[in-house]
Amino acid sequence: MKKIILFLVVALVVTSCGSEKSKKKQVGSDVVTVSILPQQTFVKKIAGDDFQINVLIPPGSSPAAYTLLPSQLKDISRSAVWFRIGYIGFEHSWKDKIAQANTNMKVVNIADGLDLIADKMEQHGDHVHIEGVDPHVWLSPVMVKQMTKRILDELIDLKPEKTAEYKANYMRFVKECDELNIELSNKLNPYKGRKFIVFHPSLSYYAREYGLEQYSLESGGKEPTPQHLKNMVDMAHQENIKTIYIQSEFDRDHARVFANEIGGEIIQVWPLNPEWEDNLRNMTDILIQNF
Repeated sequence: MKKIILFLVVALVVTSCGSEKSKKKQVGSDVVTVSILPQQTFVKKIAGDDFQINVLIPPGSSPAAYTLLPSQLKDISRSAVWFRIGYIGFEHSWKDKIAQANTNMKVVNIADGLDLIADKMEQHGDHVHIEGVDPHVWLSPVMVKQMTKRILDELIDLKPEKTAEYKANYMRFVKECDELNIELSNKLNPYKGRKFIVFHPSLSYYAREYGLEQYSLESGGKEPTPQHLKNMVDMAHQENIKTIYIQSEFDRDHARVFANEIGGEIIQVWPLNPEWEDNLRNMTDILIQNF
């Protein structure tokens, strides 16, 4: 009888251990989730191909209003960490469901601690309450350096044996960011104070970084009112602006009306381009050509 009881106890322990291993395997350390394509680039800059990177918002979709597909929950369930960009509409709407899909996944807001552009910031005791945060922080090379430091720390936690390699890769990327920042600063220095018009205000941090003034047709995330549209047309005539920039994810109808009013053209830009460095260079060249 004692032998039978001992056998059952051992069997339960083995089954329990197997269950724990299975649970840990479910959240594999080789899978990470990111919200947007440029983050995939940042992870690869540090870790190469060491991780399977699950990108939540596919090319051509708007981060403000994307709806998660049921099939995407599978990759989320296997992820060790989700790197949030911080404040895009999709993340806010879906954060609870994404967390429920994998309760063991760590959620990291890589915009924490950045000098954010917001409609309202108030100090409440030991924390700051912010509203209307502009989420497009990845379009500033200075901020990208800070964000990738957060990514570096988390990847080292997942693969501590790669610490030296990841730190060296990070320092190389920091150098690339610094060189890119100097290059863009030199190109745009003669145009400081120049105004440009976009449909969606996606270049706020870029404009702040290089002393430009961005104006947008979209106001507060809403389509332009007739009065706002008129104000923008008047300003464009006054400043001799003949271009409106629009992201590929947005409808062109209002932009087309505006372009007709100013006798100008629509130029498409793609802030979510995974070729992050080349994209910033190309957007800079496009802006300069149309100033």
